[in-house]
Amino acid sequence: MTRIPKLFLSSLIMTFASHSFASSSDLIGLYQHAENYDSGIFAAKSAFLAEKEGENLALAGLLPAINGKVTAARTNSNSEFYKTLKYEVSLTQPIFNLPSWYNLSSAEQGTLQAQTVYLSAQQDLIITVASAYFNVLREQENLKSARSQEAAVKRQYEQAREQFDVGLIAITDVHEAKASYDSSQTSRIRSEGNLTVAIENLSRLTGQYTSKLATLKSNFPVTLDTTSSSEDWVTSAFENNLNIKSADYTLKALESQLDSNKALHSPTLNLNASYGDTTQTNFYQQNNESEESSISLTLNIPFYSGGATQTDIRKTRHKVEEAKHKLSSAQRQARLETRTEYINIKTNIQTVESLQQNIISRESALEATREGYKVGTRNIVEVLDAERNYFTSLKDYANARFDFVESNLRIRRSAGTLSVKDLQELNQWLEVAE
Repeated sequence: MTRIPKLFLSSLIMTFASHSFASSSDLIGLYQHAENYDSGIFAAKSAFLAEKEGENLALAGLLPAINGKVTAARTNSNSEFYKTLKYEVSLTQPIFNLPSWYNLSSAEQGTLQAQTVYLSAQQDLIITVASAYFNVLREQENLKSARSQEAAVKRQYEQAREQFDVGLIAITDVHEAKASYDSSQTSRIRSEGNLTVAIENLSRLTGQYTSKLATLKSNFPVTLDTTSSSEDWVTSAFENNLNIKSADYTLKALESQLDSNKALHSPTLNLNASYGDTTQTNFYQQNNESEESSISLTLNIPFYSGGATQTDIRKTRHKVEEAKHKLSSAQRQARLETRTEYINIKTNIQTVESLQQNIISRESALEATREGYKVGTRNIVEVLDAERNYFTSLKDYANARFDFVESNLRIRRSAGTLSVKDLQELNQWLEVAE
C-alpha cells in the first residue's frame, strides 16, 4: 500500500476524531449527538474494518503455513496385529506465487476504498446535520417574519375599524384589512407547522430534541476568498474529492484482481518441510520407533482448469471497464458540483448585499406609505402591500445568509476538504438569542 494515501486518509480520520464539542444547543454539540446516533456512520466503519481484515487475509497467503497431524491406526497383516501412532509437523512457505501478491495489492486498494467511503459518510453527515440545523433557523426566521407581519396587519385592521366607526374610511378598507389579517394568520400557522417539522427532522438525525438553537450572528462575514478561483476549487476536487478517490481505489483494486487472474497461468513454487515420529507396536508388545524428516521444493504448473481462468479474466476485465466509467462520472460530477457551488456562493453574496439595501428601501417605502395613508394620498391596500414587502425582504435576507453558509460547506464537500474543523469555525459565529 502506498504511503501517501494512507497518510492522507489517516490524517483526515484524525481530523474527524480529535475534536471537542460544545453544548447541544449549538451546531457542534448537535453534530456530536448525530455522529453517535447515525447508523450509517457505524455501518461504514464496520465495512472499513471488515475490509481491513480482508487485507490481513490476503497477506496470510504469502506467509508460512504450519500444520500438525496425529495418526493412530490398528493393522492386521498376515494374522499379526500392529498398533501405529504417528506424530507429524509440516511447514509450507510460498516462494513464488504471483496471484497471492496481486491479491494482496487488490486487498490494500479495497481497504483504502472502504476507508474513503467511511470518511465520505462522515462528510455527508456534516452536510446533512448542518442543512437540518439551518433549516430550523430558516423556519424560525420565517415564523418571526410571519408573526411580525400578523401583528402589524392586525394593528392596521384595528385602526381601520376605528376609522370606519367614526366615518373616516369606507367599509371596503375594513374588508381589505380583514382579508389581509386572515391571510397573515394562515401564513403564521403554516410557518409554525414548518418549524415543527424542521425541528423533528433535526431530532431524527441527532436523537435529541431541542427547539432553542444558536443562530447566526449579525456580523457574520458574507465574503468570497478571492485567492481561490473556480478552477482552483476544481483542482482540489480532482485531488481530494472522496467520491473520486473511492472510484479510483475501486479501479486499482480491480486492476490488481485482473493481474491476479492472469497470473493463475503462472507456475508457483513452494518450500515444504516436515518432521514425523512413528511408533509401531505388535502383538508381543515389541516397539519399533522411527523418525522421518524431509525438505522439498514443489513447482506447480497449471495447464487447464476447465476454462475457469479465462472466464474470470474476461469477467474482471469487464468490471475494470465499468470502474473506469464510474471514475470518469465521479470526476465530471465533482467538477459540476464544485463550479455550481462556486457560482452559488458568488450569487449569494450579491443577493445578501442587494437585500440589505432592499430592506432599507422597503422600510422607507413603508413609512412613506403609512404617512400617505394618514393624509389620504394612499389607500389601505398600498399600506398592506408595503408591510408585506418589508417583512418579506427581512425573511429573504436571513435565508440568503443561510444559503451562503450551506454553499460554503457544500463546496468544501465537493473539493474533499470538508471536516469538523469547518463546523467548529462556523460555530464561532453562532450565538443563542436572548
